[in-house]
Amino acid sequence: MAVPKRKVSHARKMKRRSSVWKLETPTNIVKCPQCGEAILAYRVCGNCGYYKGEAIVSVKDDAKK
Repeated sequence: MAVPKRKVSHARKMKRRSSVWKLETPTNIVKCPQCGEAILAYRVCGNCGYYKGEAIVSVKDDAKK
């Protein structure tokens, strides 16, 4: 059975595992038909609160504060 002669350093171990944690970009990004904001498909738009042409969430404007 193979046994390492020396301890593997933290930097060497993390360098080897670095490709495991890379994030992938979401492939299902679409434009909101109401406002044109880029959103994930089948989600309520965070900018205008619309989903499939209906207002689902009321969005408060930051300018009113």
